[in-house]
Amino acid sequence: MTFRILTVCTGNVCRSPAAELYLSQDLAGLGFVEVSSAGTGALVGEGIPAPGLQLLTSEGFAGESHRARQVTPDIVRAADLVLALSREHRRAIVEQVPAATRRTFTIRELARVANFIGAPAEGDAGAGSAPADGMRAAVLLAAAQRGLVPQPEDAADLDVVDPYRRSDNTYRESFGQIRPAAATIARYLSSAADSRRNV
Repeated sequence: MTFRILTVCTGNVCRSPAAELYLSQDLAGLGFVEVSSAGTGALVGEGIPAPGLQLLTSEGFAGESHRARQVTPDIVRAADLVLALSREHRRAIVEQVPAATRRTFTIRELARVANFIGAPAEGDAGAGSAPADGMRAAVLLAAAQRGLVPQPEDAADLDVVDPYRRSDNTYRESFGQIRPAAATIARYLSSAADSRRNV
């Protein structure tokens, strides 16, 4: 049983592919997880711009083959977890597919919720014994708990800064916001998967 994660930004050439690569690496040990990305206003067919690609390459990631694609309702419906790179993207996704509300977060929002919850307990928020079921239950638990998590003083802290056509420093800032959020989410989901293996 596959657990599918979708990351979404605007052009699908900077933030969402970086998030896709980070999450893919962090969850690589789980063969049932697929991570992909798309854009709300995708620069269809384009790759990651040179500054972003150089930064990712320096971190050991291979992003040369990435090509942007447009997000569609079908792509959203197929995802078990949708990670938007800003609140604007989250709104666009939910407007397109209202049923995706409970499994759509900004990446930094879900990281905050995951830190608040800690490791999901066995049997939290769902049925099923497969590791992917544990991850789906963890997403539902995060949706149920997100209203209890203290909000940042600045709501923009739920977003990732857009580096497109900006400086190398902005790329470093942007990817530096994504990397720890992705790592936190990967730990949270991995813990949820492990909880079902131990049942």
